[in-house]
Amino acid sequence: MTTLPQSTERRLGLAIDLDICVGCHACVINCKEWNTSNYGAPLSDMDAYGANPVGTFLNRIHTFEVKSEGCNAQTVHFPRSCLHCEDAPCVTVCPTGASYKRQEDGIVLVNESDCIGCGLCAWSCPYGAREIDRAEGVMKKCTLCIDRIYNDNIPQEDRMPACVRTCPAGARHFGDFADPESNVSKLSAERGGMELMPEQGTKPVNRYLPPRPKADIATDGDIDVLAPFLAPIEEKQGGFISWLDKALEAI
Repeated sequence: MTTLPQSTERRLGLAIDLDICVGCHACVINCKEWNTSNYGAPLSDMDAYGANPVGTFLNRIHTFEVKSEGCNAQTVHFPRSCLHCEDAPCVTVCPTGASYKRQEDGIVLVNESDCIGCGLCAWSCPYGAREIDRAEGVMKKCTLCIDRIYNDNIPQEDRMPACVRTCPAGARHFGDFADPESNVSKLSAERGGMELMPEQGTKPVNRYLPPRPKADIATDGDIDVLAPFLAPIEEKQGGFISWLDKALEAI
């Protein structure tokens, strides 16, 4: 099993603006291209043009239609990749030590030469951020393009994750969350950057910047499209569940 560092010198990660992301998948394509051509085993595609295509991706985009009462539906695009958690369960469950978290920058990586493809890390990740490459039999995940950000052989402006470099809308930002003066720290503070599923206790580094309130034509006011999903499902339970709770309390 692999132990996690007590602390890291930096906390490199992404701030993703859900208000700007248009779901174009440019980040997905560039991520696939870069990580197939460089670091680690290629990201395979199997039966790509057949009836049951299967591929390995480090970054995916999910699109949802959000509908609030009294207003028109809106579309939200949600990018998903490794969040490089401070308390990463994928690291501590690895039986070979292949998964590890770097002390110098907090990036979570997989040493593919030690990976046996058991899948325990994927099972332990609450965000579904790891994918087994069927062709290679090893676990794949976002590396924050570690082979780009420290690469002195490419121009300075390219020393960032491929997904950030290619985003045409400027929805993705890369930086050090340990530095309060960094671009990602300031953006997160100004826009109320959200920690994904904080109840899991994994302390993800990446932050999501929520969509800004949109004008509601019906009420001539503003609405928060994420409010229905962040609020409690029901403050007071009714019906059978309420009766059952009262009955159990009386025992």
